[in-house]
Amino acid sequence: MLLKDKKIIIMGIRNKWSIAYGIAKSAYENGAKLIFTYMDESNKEKIEELTSEFEGCKLYVLDGASEDEKVKDVFTRIKEENGKVDGIVHAIAHANTEDLHNDFIYTSREGFAHANDVSAYSFVLTARIAKELDMLNENASLVTLTYYGSTKVLEGYNVMGVAKAALESSVRYLAENLGRDGIRVNALSSGPIKTLSAKGIKDFNSILTVVEEKAPLHQNVTTTQVGNVATFLLSDMSDSITGQVIYADNGYNIIGV
Repeated sequence: MLLKDKKIIIMGIRNKWSIAYGIAKSAYENGAKLIFTYMDESNKEKIEELTSEFEGCKLYVLDGASEDEKVKDVFTRIKEENGKVDGIVHAIAHANTEDLHNDFIYTSREGFAHANDVSAYSFVLTARIAKELDMLNENASLVTLTYYGSTKVLEGYNVMGVAKAALESSVRYLAENLGRDGIRVNALSSGPIKTLSAKGIKDFNSILTVVEEKAPLHQNVTTTQVGNVATFLLSDMSDSITGQVIYADNGYNIIGV
């Protein structure tokens, strides 16, 4: 098992259709001990039911993944109660609905700041707080989730594409900074999946159709497949890989037309 006895934090789990859930399932099946953060105390029962199959997992509510003190408080508790960890999966992103439905040029200052704060800065903050609290074991791995819309114009992705571009650049700078401590940082770019977040993208189903037609493997990717790639990136099998954007999209990103 690739992650036997490794402690992995998964930030942002929401439901069984989410990429975070697919990653959790793969990591658990490969021997990981899981620690989850989720939003809103009122979701506690739902998250407890969702994660009940992951025996021994721990749950922590985190309202404000881009707020310094809130992340520090939760991470302090995690370290006190679990010791150091071997990996962190950052599955957190958000943009205002109107900024996804309108043309990008109409993005408000507030909407632009919000998308970048929640979707990109929160990962930088996660890395910094984890380092400051000395909560990462030697050879730890940080993984965040990105998407093809960071490098190409996709109708309806808009400001989230800008935020993901900032996130990917952050991955490279964090990899250089944390590499001095032997810690790896990578981004995982999944193909389109019917998640709750994807519902906010206009005409999302048409994207699935195009990928199935154009991708070299002629199918859409599943959360199980993406989860397995994340497990690889969290494991020692990928100990020479850092600062990269790894695509798990059945090859769609290589196609020009």
